Amino acid sequence: MKLRSAMGALTALGLVMTASAATADTLADVVGNGSVQCGVSQGLPGFSNKDDAGNWTGIDVDFCRGVAAAVFGDAQAVKFTPLSAKERFTALSSGEVDILSRNTTWTMTRDTQLGLNFAGVNYYDGQGMMVPNSLGVTAATELDGASICTNTGTTTELNITDFFRSNNMSFELVAFEKADEVVAAYDSGRCDVYTTDKSGIAAQRLKLADPDAHTILPETISKEPLGPVVRQGDDQWFNIVRWTLNCMINAEEMGVTSNNVSNMLNSDNPGIKRLLGTEGTFGENIGVSNGWCANIIEQVGNYGETYEANVGANTPLKLARDGSVNALWTQGGLMYAPPIR
Repeated sequence: MKLRSAMGALTALGLVMTASAATADTLADVVGNGSVQCGVSQGLPGFSNKDDAGNWTGIDVDFCRGVAAAVFGDAQAVKFTPLSAKERFTALSSGEVDILSRNTTWTMTRDTQLGLNFAGVNYYDGQGMMVPNSLGVTAATELDGASICTNTGTTTELNITDFFRSNNMSFELVAFEKADEVVAAYDSGRCDVYTTDKSGIAAQRLKLADPDAHTILPETISKEPLGPVVRQGDDQWFNIVRWTLNCMINAEEMGVTSNNVSNMLNSDNPGIKRLLGTEGTFGENIGVSNGWCANIIEQVGNYGETYEANVGANTPLKLARDGSVNALWTQGGLMYAPPIR
Protein backbone atom coordinates (compact mmCIF):
# COMPACT_ATOMS: atom_id res chain seq x y z
CA MET A 1 0.00 0.00 0.00
CA LYS A 2 2.90 2.42 0.69
CA LEU A 3 4.29 1.81 -2.80
CA ARG A 4 0.85 2.49 -4.24
CA SER A 5 0.66 5.67 -2.18
CA ALA A 6 3.94 7.00 -3.53
CA MET A 7 3.00 6.10 -7.07
CA GLY A 8 -0.31 7.91 -6.56
CA ALA A 9 1.38 11.26 -6.04
CA LEU A 10 3.79 10.70 -8.93
CA THR A 11 0.99 9.63 -11.25
CA ALA A 12 -1.06 12.67 -10.29
CA LEU A 13 1.91 14.97 -10.92
CA GLY A 14 2.72 13.37 -14.26
CA LEU A 15 -0.83 13.64 -15.51
CA VAL A 16 -1.04 17.25 -14.35
CA MET A 17 2.00 18.14 -16.44
CA THR A 18 0.49 16.63 -19.58
CA ALA A 19 -3.14 17.64 -19.10
CA SER A 20 -4.57 20.89 -20.40
CA ALA A 21 -4.68 23.80 -17.98
CA ALA A 22 -8.42 24.08 -18.38
CA THR A 23 -9.03 20.66 -16.87
CA ALA A 24 -6.20 20.23 -14.37
CA ASP A 25 -5.52 23.56 -12.65
CA THR A 26 -6.83 22.56 -9.24
CA LEU A 27 -5.03 19.24 -9.13
CA ALA A 28 -1.82 20.96 -10.21
CA ASP A 29 -2.22 23.51 -7.43
CA VAL A 30 -3.01 20.82 -4.87
CA VAL A 31 0.03 18.76 -5.81
CA GLY A 32 2.18 21.88 -5.87
CA ASN A 33 0.99 22.89 -2.40
CA GLY A 34 1.49 19.39 -1.04
CA SER A 35 -1.96 19.30 0.56
CA VAL A 36 -5.69 19.64 -0.07
CA GLN A 37 -7.14 22.92 1.24
CA CYS A 38 -10.52 22.05 2.76
CA GLY A 39 -13.15 24.53 3.93
CA VAL A 40 -15.09 23.31 6.97
CA SER A 41 -17.44 24.71 9.61
CA GLN A 42 -16.33 26.80 12.56
CA GLY A 43 -17.24 23.98 14.88
CA LEU A 44 -20.07 21.50 14.39
CA PRO A 45 -19.62 18.28 16.39
CA GLY A 46 -19.89 15.17 14.26
CA PHE A 47 -19.35 17.03 10.99
CA SER A 48 -16.32 19.31 11.36
CA ASN A 49 -15.10 20.22 14.81
CA LYS A 50 -11.68 21.01 16.29
CA ASP A 51 -10.88 19.64 19.74
CA ASP A 52 -8.78 21.29 22.45
CA ALA A 53 -5.64 19.71 21.01
CA GLY A 54 -6.32 21.23 17.59
CA ASN A 55 -7.38 17.98 15.91
CA TRP A 56 -10.23 18.16 13.42
CA THR A 57 -12.85 15.40 13.44
CA GLY A 58 -16.19 14.77 11.73
CA ILE A 59 -17.82 13.22 8.72
CA ASP A 60 -16.99 16.25 6.54
CA VAL A 61 -13.41 16.22 7.81
CA ASP A 62 -13.06 12.52 6.98
CA PHE A 63 -14.28 13.19 3.47
CA CYS A 64 -11.50 15.73 2.89
CA ARG A 65 -9.00 13.25 4.26
CA GLY A 66 -10.39 10.78 1.74
CA VAL A 67 -9.63 13.18 -1.11
CA ALA A 68 -6.10 13.62 0.24
CA ALA A 69 -5.68 9.84 0.36
CA ALA A 70 -6.88 9.60 -3.26
CA VAL A 71 -4.47 12.29 -4.51
CA PHE A 72 -1.40 11.77 -2.34
CA GLY A 73 -1.88 8.33 -0.82
CA ASP A 74 -1.75 10.21 2.50
CA ALA A 75 -4.97 11.11 4.32
CA GLN A 76 -3.08 13.61 6.50
CA ALA A 77 -2.07 15.77 3.51
CA VAL A 78 -4.93 18.18 4.13
CA LYS A 79 -5.32 21.59 5.77
CA PHE A 80 -8.61 22.80 7.24
CA THR A 81 -9.97 26.34 7.04
CA PRO A 82 -12.95 27.12 9.29
CA LEU A 83 -15.53 29.22 7.45
CA SER A 84 -18.80 30.89 8.40
CA ALA A 85 -21.90 30.18 6.35
CA LYS A 86 -21.70 33.69 4.92
CA GLU A 87 -18.09 33.47 3.71
CA ARG A 88 -17.89 29.82 2.61
CA PHE A 89 -18.83 30.24 -1.07
CA THR A 90 -16.54 33.25 -1.54
CA ALA A 91 -13.65 31.27 -0.07
CA LEU A 92 -14.26 28.44 -2.54
CA SER A 93 -14.80 30.67 -5.58
CA SER A 94 -11.67 32.73 -4.84
CA GLY A 95 -9.48 29.62 -4.58
CA GLU A 96 -8.79 30.00 -0.86
CA VAL A 97 -9.97 26.40 -0.49
CA ASP A 98 -10.05 23.52 -2.98
CA ILE A 99 -13.14 21.84 -1.53
CA LEU A 100 -15.98 23.02 0.64
CA SER A 101 -16.97 20.16 2.93
CA ARG A 102 -19.12 22.06 5.38
CA ASN A 103 -22.65 20.63 5.88
CA THR A 104 -23.76 22.61 2.80
CA THR A 105 -27.17 22.11 1.18
CA TRP A 106 -27.34 21.34 -2.53
CA THR A 107 -29.88 23.73 -4.10
CA MET A 108 -30.60 24.82 -7.66
CA THR A 109 -29.41 28.38 -7.08
CA ARG A 110 -26.11 27.26 -5.61
CA ASP A 111 -25.62 24.66 -8.33
CA THR A 112 -26.40 26.96 -11.28
CA GLN A 113 -25.76 30.59 -10.30
CA LEU A 114 -22.73 30.59 -8.00
CA GLY A 115 -20.26 28.84 -10.31
CA LEU A 116 -20.19 25.74 -8.11
CA ASN A 117 -20.60 21.98 -8.54
CA PHE A 118 -21.93 19.65 -5.85
CA ALA A 119 -20.09 16.34 -5.96
CA GLY A 120 -22.87 14.33 -4.29
CA VAL A 121 -24.62 13.91 -0.96
CA ASN A 122 -22.82 12.65 2.14
CA TYR A 123 -25.73 13.32 4.52
CA TYR A 124 -29.46 13.63 3.80
CA ASP A 125 -30.98 16.09 6.23
CA GLY A 126 -33.95 18.37 6.82
CA GLN A 127 -34.54 21.53 8.79
CA GLY A 128 -36.01 21.27 12.26
CA MET A 129 -36.60 23.38 15.35
CA MET A 130 -35.58 23.16 18.99
CA VAL A 131 -37.36 24.84 21.89
CA PRO A 132 -36.87 25.03 25.67
CA ASN A 133 -39.06 22.56 27.57
CA SER A 134 -40.29 25.50 29.64
CA LEU A 135 -42.02 26.91 26.56
CA GLY A 136 -44.54 24.05 26.73
CA VAL A 137 -44.59 23.61 22.95
CA THR A 138 -44.95 20.15 21.35
CA ALA A 139 -45.46 21.09 17.68
CA ALA A 140 -44.13 23.77 15.33
CA THR A 141 -47.66 24.95 14.56
CA GLU A 142 -47.85 26.27 18.15
CA LEU A 143 -45.08 28.83 17.53
CA ASP A 144 -47.12 31.81 16.27
CA GLY A 145 -45.33 35.00 17.26
CA ALA A 146 -42.11 33.25 18.29
CA SER A 147 -38.63 34.71 17.97
CA ILE A 148 -36.30 32.40 16.05
CA CYS A 149 -32.50 32.24 16.10
CA THR A 150 -30.55 31.03 13.05
CA ASN A 151 -27.47 31.64 10.87
CA THR A 152 -27.21 34.24 8.13
CA GLY A 153 -26.27 33.02 4.67
CA THR A 154 -28.05 29.68 4.95
CA THR A 155 -31.13 28.01 3.51
CA THR A 156 -32.75 28.10 6.96
CA GLU A 157 -33.91 31.71 6.62
CA LEU A 158 -36.00 31.07 3.51
CA ASN A 159 -37.28 27.73 4.81
CA ILE A 160 -38.50 29.13 8.11
CA THR A 161 -40.14 32.06 6.31
CA ASP A 162 -41.94 29.67 3.95
CA PHE A 163 -43.11 27.49 6.84
CA PHE A 164 -44.57 30.35 8.87
CA ARG A 165 -46.18 31.98 5.83
CA SER A 166 -47.81 28.73 4.73
CA ASN A 167 -49.23 28.27 8.25
CA ASN A 168 -50.39 31.92 8.53
CA MET A 169 -48.16 32.56 11.54
CA SER A 170 -45.91 35.49 12.40
CA PHE A 171 -42.35 35.33 13.78
CA GLU A 172 -39.27 37.42 14.51
CA LEU A 173 -36.02 36.30 12.89
CA VAL A 174 -32.85 36.80 14.93
CA ALA A 175 -29.87 35.98 12.69
CA PHE A 176 -26.14 35.80 13.44
CA GLU A 177 -23.14 35.10 11.22
CA LYS A 178 -21.34 32.63 13.48
CA ALA A 179 -22.93 29.38 14.61
CA ASP A 180 -21.67 29.76 18.19
CA GLU A 181 -23.32 33.19 18.35
CA VAL A 182 -26.65 31.60 17.43
CA VAL A 183 -26.27 28.92 20.10
CA ALA A 184 -25.28 31.46 22.74
CA ALA A 185 -28.23 33.73 21.92
CA TYR A 186 -30.68 30.83 22.10
CA ASP A 187 -29.18 29.46 25.31
CA SER A 188 -29.40 32.88 26.96
CA GLY A 189 -33.10 33.19 26.13
CA ARG A 190 -32.67 35.80 23.37
CA CYS A 191 -35.08 33.79 21.24
CA ASP A 192 -37.73 31.10 21.68
CA VAL A 193 -36.59 28.76 18.91
CA TYR A 194 -33.33 27.54 17.44
CA THR A 195 -33.59 26.32 13.85
CA THR A 196 -31.14 24.67 11.47
CA ASP A 197 -30.67 21.22 9.91
CA LYS A 198 -31.73 18.51 12.35
CA SER A 199 -28.23 17.06 12.42
CA GLY A 200 -26.95 20.53 13.29
CA ILE A 201 -29.50 20.86 16.07
CA ALA A 202 -28.39 17.52 17.52
CA ALA A 203 -24.78 18.72 17.40
CA GLN A 204 -25.33 22.23 18.77
CA ARG A 205 -27.64 20.96 21.50
CA LEU A 206 -24.55 19.40 23.08
CA LYS A 207 -23.15 22.92 23.64
CA LEU A 208 -26.11 24.15 25.71
CA ALA A 209 -25.77 24.64 29.45
CA ASP A 210 -28.47 22.00 30.03
CA PRO A 211 -29.14 19.98 26.84
CA ASP A 212 -31.89 17.94 28.51
CA ALA A 213 -33.90 21.12 29.11
CA HIS A 214 -34.56 21.45 25.38
CA THR A 215 -36.71 19.47 22.93
CA ILE A 216 -36.30 18.96 19.19
CA LEU A 217 -39.78 19.27 17.66
CA PRO A 218 -40.97 16.43 15.41
CA GLU A 219 -41.51 18.44 12.22
CA THR A 220 -39.02 18.37 9.34
CA ILE A 221 -39.81 21.42 7.21
CA SER A 222 -37.40 21.05 4.28
CA LYS A 223 -35.08 18.85 2.25
CA GLU A 224 -31.41 19.49 3.00
CA PRO A 225 -29.11 17.22 0.96
CA LEU A 226 -25.65 18.05 2.30
CA GLY A 227 -22.48 17.40 0.38
CA PRO A 228 -19.02 18.50 -0.80
CA VAL A 229 -18.68 21.37 -3.27
CA VAL A 230 -16.04 22.41 -5.83
CA ARG A 231 -15.71 25.20 -8.38
CA GLN A 232 -17.22 24.78 -11.84
CA GLY A 233 -14.92 24.56 -14.86
CA ASP A 234 -12.49 21.91 -13.64
CA ASP A 235 -13.91 18.52 -14.54
CA GLN A 236 -10.83 16.56 -13.49
CA TRP A 237 -10.93 17.89 -9.92
CA PHE A 238 -14.71 17.50 -9.85
CA ASN A 239 -14.31 13.84 -10.85
CA ILE A 240 -11.70 13.17 -8.13
CA VAL A 241 -13.92 14.68 -5.44
CA ARG A 242 -17.12 13.03 -6.68
CA TRP A 243 -15.55 9.60 -7.02
CA THR A 244 -13.97 9.81 -3.58
CA LEU A 245 -17.52 9.86 -2.20
CA ASN A 246 -18.64 7.12 -4.59
CA CYS A 247 -15.66 4.98 -3.55
CA MET A 248 -16.62 5.21 0.11
CA ILE A 249 -20.28 4.36 -0.51
CA ASN A 250 -19.48 1.48 -2.90
CA ALA A 251 -16.94 0.09 -0.44
CA GLU A 252 -19.55 -0.14 2.29
CA GLU A 253 -21.99 -1.85 -0.04
CA MET A 254 -19.32 -4.41 -1.04
CA GLY A 255 -18.25 -5.02 2.55
CA VAL A 256 -14.76 -3.57 2.12
CA THR A 257 -13.57 -1.88 5.32
CA SER A 258 -10.42 -0.32 6.73
CA ASN A 259 -9.85 -3.57 8.63
CA ASN A 260 -10.14 -5.99 5.72
CA VAL A 261 -9.02 -3.94 2.70
CA SER A 262 -5.54 -5.49 2.64
CA ASN A 263 -7.05 -8.98 2.37
CA MET A 264 -9.62 -7.79 -0.13
CA LEU A 265 -6.80 -6.85 -2.51
CA ASN A 266 -6.64 -10.59 -3.24
CA SER A 267 -10.35 -10.87 -3.97
CA ASP A 268 -11.54 -12.53 -7.18
CA ASN A 269 -14.75 -10.45 -7.19
CA PRO A 270 -14.61 -8.28 -10.35
CA GLY A 271 -16.37 -5.37 -8.66
CA ILE A 272 -13.96 -5.39 -5.72
CA LYS A 273 -10.98 -5.72 -8.06
CA ARG A 274 -12.06 -2.56 -9.92
CA LEU A 275 -12.82 -0.78 -6.62
CA LEU A 276 -9.36 -1.49 -5.21
CA GLY A 277 -7.44 -0.96 -8.42
CA THR A 278 -6.17 -4.48 -9.01
CA GLU A 279 -8.04 -4.48 -12.31
CA GLY A 280 -8.48 -1.64 -14.80
CA THR A 281 -7.08 1.90 -14.89
CA PHE A 282 -9.93 3.79 -13.26
CA GLY A 283 -7.67 5.84 -11.00
CA GLU A 284 -5.28 6.82 -13.76
CA ASN A 285 -8.26 7.90 -15.84
CA ILE A 286 -9.04 10.67 -13.34
CA GLY A 287 -5.44 11.66 -12.58
CA VAL A 288 -4.56 9.61 -9.51
CA SER A 289 -3.11 6.15 -8.85
CA ASN A 290 -5.10 3.00 -9.55
CA GLY A 291 -4.98 2.30 -5.82
CA TRP A 292 -6.74 5.59 -5.00
CA CYS A 293 -9.86 3.94 -3.56
CA ALA A 294 -7.89 1.34 -1.61
CA ASN A 295 -5.93 4.19 -0.03
CA ILE A 296 -9.15 5.97 0.95
CA ILE A 297 -10.64 2.88 2.57
CA GLU A 298 -7.43 1.86 4.34
CA GLN A 299 -6.70 5.30 5.80
CA VAL A 300 -10.18 6.78 6.30
CA GLY A 301 -12.72 3.98 6.02
CA ASN A 302 -15.84 3.34 3.99
CA TYR A 303 -18.91 5.57 4.27
CA GLY A 304 -20.50 3.50 7.02
CA GLU A 305 -17.36 3.55 9.12
CA THR A 306 -17.06 7.34 9.00
CA TYR A 307 -20.78 7.75 9.69
CA GLU A 308 -20.79 5.52 12.75
CA ALA A 309 -17.57 7.00 14.12
CA ASN A 310 -18.74 10.59 13.90
CA VAL A 311 -22.54 10.85 14.05
CA GLY A 312 -23.88 7.32 14.58
CA ALA A 313 -25.98 5.77 17.31
CA ASN A 314 -23.01 5.30 19.66
CA THR A 315 -21.79 8.90 19.41
CA PRO A 316 -23.07 11.90 21.41
CA LEU A 317 -25.25 12.89 18.41
CA LYS A 318 -26.98 9.47 18.44
CA LEU A 319 -28.13 9.76 14.82
CA ALA A 320 -29.15 6.14 14.29
CA ARG A 321 -28.81 5.05 10.69
CA ASP A 322 -31.13 2.05 10.71
CA GLY A 323 -34.37 2.95 8.98
CA SER A 324 -33.12 6.42 8.04
CA VAL A 325 -32.62 7.94 4.58
CA ASN A 326 -28.87 7.83 5.23
CA ALA A 327 -28.82 4.02 5.18
CA LEU A 328 -27.59 2.23 2.06
CA TRP A 329 -30.17 1.76 -0.69
CA THR A 330 -29.96 -1.98 -0.05
CA GLN A 331 -31.20 -1.28 3.49
CA GLY A 332 -34.04 1.07 2.62
CA GLY A 333 -32.07 4.32 2.53
CA LEU A 334 -30.95 6.73 -0.18
CA MET A 335 -27.17 6.10 -0.12
CA TYR A 336 -26.46 4.85 -3.62
CA ALA A 337 -23.35 5.30 -5.73
CA PRO A 338 -22.73 4.69 -9.44
CA PRO A 339 -20.55 1.64 -10.04
CA ILE A 340 -16.84 1.68 -10.83
CA ARG A 341 -16.77 -0.01 -14.19
